[in-house]
Amino acid sequence: MFVSCTALHHDHCSHGAEVSSSLLDADASAAGPRSEPPDADAASGAPLSRRRASRGPLKIDIHCHYFNPEVAAKAAVLKPFEREPSIVYANALTRSINQDQAKIRGPQLSDIEVRLRDMDRMGIDIQAVSPAPIQYYYYAEADFGLELARGINDRIAAIAGAHPDRFVGIGTVPLQNPQMATRELVRCVTKLDMRGIEIGTNVNGIDLADQRLGLDKFFAKAEELGTVLFLHPMGFTHAERMTDYYLNNIIGNPLESTLAVAHLIFGGVLDRYPQLKFSIAHGGGYMPHAFARMDHGWKVRPDAQTRIQKKPSSYLRKFYFDTVTFDAGLLGQLIEQMGASRVMLGSDYPFDMGDDNPVGLVQRVTQLSDTQRRQILGGNAAKLLKITRRRA
Repeated sequence: MFVSCTALHHDHCSHGAEVSSSLLDADASAAGPRSEPPDADAASGAPLSRRRASRGPLKIDIHCHYFNPEVAAKAAVLKPFEREPSIVYANALTRSINQDQAKIRGPQLSDIEVRLRDMDRMGIDIQAVSPAPIQYYYYAEADFGLELARGINDRIAAIAGAHPDRFVGIGTVPLQNPQMATRELVRCVTKLDMRGIEIGTNVNGIDLADQRLGLDKFFAKAEELGTVLFLHPMGFTHAERMTDYYLNNIIGNPLESTLAVAHLIFGGVLDRYPQLKFSIAHGGGYMPHAFARMDHGWKVRPDAQTRIQKKPSSYLRKFYFDTVTFDAGLLGQLIEQMGASRVMLGSDYPFDMGDDNPVGLVQRVTQLSDTQRRQILGGNAAKLLKITRRRA
C-alpha cells in the first residue's frame, strides 16, 4: 500500500478524505453554487463571471478539469491510492512532489473564483470543464459508481449554470456498467445540458473496443445524441518500467491515449458508429506521428485486417485533438496532418503538465491563416460543443 498521495497533480489523484479536507478548506463554494453574486472586479465593477480578458476571436479551452472534494471524501472508502496506475507506478520522490502540488493547485481545481481569475489572465473566454480523471471511479461497484458520477455531474452542471457565459460542462459516466453509463449519458445531455462526456482510455485495464465491456449501446447513444466523447488517460496501466522520472505521466499518458485510439480504430468501433465523435487529450498522444506505421502494418499483416477494411489513417480525420503539445512546430505538424478543423485550444488547466499559455502557442504557429486560427482558438469547439452564445 502506498500511503503517500499524488492527489491533484497531473496524475489527478486523491485518496479521499485525507486529502480532500484541504480542498474543502480552500473552497467552501465547492459544495454548491453561491447564492450571492460573484465578487465584482475592482476596476470595472463588473461581476467576475462577466469579465473578459480576451480580445479578438472567441477562445474556448476544451481541456480543463474540476476536482469535486465532496465526492472524493465519499469515495475514500474505495482506497484509490491502491488502484490508480498513476499512483501505483510512481516512486517516493514523485509522490512527494505531487503532495506539494496538491497544496498549490487545489484552489485552482476546486475554487471557481480562482479559476475565473486565471481564465481572464490566460485570455480564455469559456472553459469546457471536465472531471479530474482521478474521479472516474471505474473500480467502484456499479451502483456506487453511478452515485459518484451523478454527484460530479450535478456539481459541474451547477457551475455552468451559475456562470453560463464562462463555462459549459463535460460529464462522466460509470463505464463499468454500460446500461448505467448510457442512462447517465442521456441525463447529462438532456437534463444537465452537458456538452460532452469524458471517458478513460480503458476500464480497469480492459480496452474500450473489447466486447467484454459491452459498450456498443453506449457508443450508439452517444452517436445518436451527437455527444462528443473526450478521451483522457489516467497513467499507463502496465507501467512497471515507468515509475522513475515521472515517466508514467510524461510517456505513459500519451502512450495510453495512442493505444486506446488504436483499439478503437482496429477494433472496428468507428465502422460500426461512423458519426461517433471523439476528442483526444494531449494532442492525440503519439497517434498523429504513428499513422504511417499503422497503415503499413495493416497493409502487410492479415492479423491487423480482421475488423477494418480501410487503412487506419483514414479514420483519424474522425477524431478531434487539443493543442497540448508544448511546441509550435509539433502543433503545426498536427494541424497539417489532421486539418485545422479538427484541432481545438486546450490547456489541461490547472496541472503542471498543462500549458499555461495555450493561446500564445497557437499564435506562434506562423503558417495558419486568420480563418484557421479562429477555428482552433474557439470556432471548432463552439461548433462541436454547440456553443451559440457570444461574449458580453
